[in-house]
Amino acid sequence: RLYCPSRAIAMSRPTLLNILLLLLQGADSFRMHAATQPPSSALAGGADVRMQMAPAASTPAAAAAAVALLVRAAETRAEESHAVIEALVGLEKTMRAEAKADAKLSGATLDALDGAWRLCFTTGTVDTQKKIGKINYFPLKAVQTFDTTTEPMAITNGIYVGDVALVRFFGPFEFNEGTRKLTFDFDEISLLGLRIPLPKGGAAQIGAASGLGSKSNVARAKRELPAFFNWISANEDIATARGGGGGLALWRRDLEAQERMRE
Repeated sequence: RLYCPSRAIAMSRPTLLNILLLLLQGADSFRMHAATQPPSSALAGGADVRMQMAPAASTPAAAAAAVALLVRAAETRAEESHAVIEALVGLEKTMRAEAKADAKLSGATLDALDGAWRLCFTTGTVDTQKKIGKINYFPLKAVQTFDTTTEPMAITNGIYVGDVALVRFFGPFEFNEGTRKLTFDFDEISLLGLRIPLPKGGAAQIGAASGLGSKSNVARAKRELPAFFNWISANEDIATARGGGGGLALWRRDLEAQERMRE
């Protein structure tokens, strides 16, 4: 992995943004291929191939029906979009109530979140919904990782073609167990493996311009406030959250990416 300090690369924000947008446009040409790929055999293979089992307490019994539908959606991409959205909204309500009743649930959710996750379904931010409507099943390979074993805890977010990361963001994150809010701030970006520091608020501007993030994150960055998710759930199969821009998201655990993360 090549790291280039800022004094070694003179790259303006517009230039960096243009490169990123070109990479994302190139990745979009693979969207039909990505959208029709079968689910990961590792996910469907059962407990014998799981690298990590999350605590059972991270999924209370009251959430079982919604979680079962969302697992099927993540595995098959065959569930109706409206049913997935209803399950996400219902799960959000259930988990909020369960977390108030069980003080240990948020800690169990954070423990389960550790690992790698591929984005499967998103309603998009409110801004994106106004422009192009709900996105639903996400056509590109977008993988986030959460490492809860480091200090500070670390998050990455990347767009991939196969196992090659076209663009990847790096930064720290914090998780408030009382509010279940996960705050993060990306301070580095990697373009085709070339790792470059980001200025304060740089990730928010790139995200808003490319559609990967919300415009609200730019406003928050100007006020020196981090971007955030209101986390809903995480277990051995799936994770769910509502972003700072108001959109709902569903991820499935990516065991292959998780194995590379542990190397």
